[in-house]
Amino acid sequence: MSKRALVLGGGGVAGIAWETGLLVGLADAGIEINKADLFVGTSAGSAVAAQVTSGLSMEELFQRQVDPALQAKEIDVQPNFQQIVADFNRITSEGHRGSALMRELGKTALSTPTVPEAERRNVIVSRLPVHRWPQSRLEIVAVDAFSGERVVFTRESGVELIDAVAASCAVPCVWPPVTIGERRYIDGGCYSAANADLAAGFEKVLIVQPEIPALLLVESLEEQIERLRQNGAQVEVLSPNAVVKNALAAAGGNPLDPALREISAKAGREQARDEVVRIAALWR
Repeated sequence: MSKRALVLGGGGVAGIAWETGLLVGLADAGIEINKADLFVGTSAGSAVAAQVTSGLSMEELFQRQVDPALQAKEIDVQPNFQQIVADFNRITSEGHRGSALMRELGKTALSTPTVPEAERRNVIVSRLPVHRWPQSRLEIVAVDAFSGERVVFTRESGVELIDAVAASCAVPCVWPPVTIGERRYIDGGCYSAANADLAAGFEKVLIVQPEIPALLLVESLEEQIERLRQNGAQVEVLSPNAVVKNALAAAGGNPLDPALREISAKAGREQARDEVVRIAALWR
């Protein structure tokens, strides 16, 4: 078995900031998370994974979340989450499962008006400090909107890193499905919150998962964790603690709100102090 895998799940702009702050806080304690043997990134996690493997220092990545002069140029959007959940529940109530479920969700995403693809792509360009694939093993997850199949982009896929991350972050009915060649792609978090099953074969797996709405996905994170453990992996999961949840709720609670980046990053860095012993035992 290969040794260490870092799995980063979806959670919006606030999730990117919280995950970054958390990883920086672990690095403060000497835990070299950025030296994992595998990085799996889904949705927000794809942006974090691309940044962690970019070669920038962890402190530089933190400053990119909290310093207004360095922050990415995000689009301030106020999605109708109730309608999105209702659309997803409607699709599942029709009996669709697996790739059929994803195809129906893809159809809904393709028919929903959003900002232009080029405008959204510029956001991803701004998010990523380096636009080339790293030498580290990085896997970025999206879903083919036409076939409903999960797609895993790597350096060998022949797809630009920007487009892979944009595809993984294409939240249905919020952002436009991403065009790559003749295909269109939606958020990899539609298949699974973190796609932790891609870490199969690794001895030690750290999963970082922000809070997300409870939707019926193709596979739950819990199912994937159970399989990893049954196959002999040590698995630890980091999710926002009560302090982080309360802070984000007090600030409005919209995970796509760019204004939550500073508070999320600082809260994540602070939370890491309480997780050091547990994660150090896993990562050594």
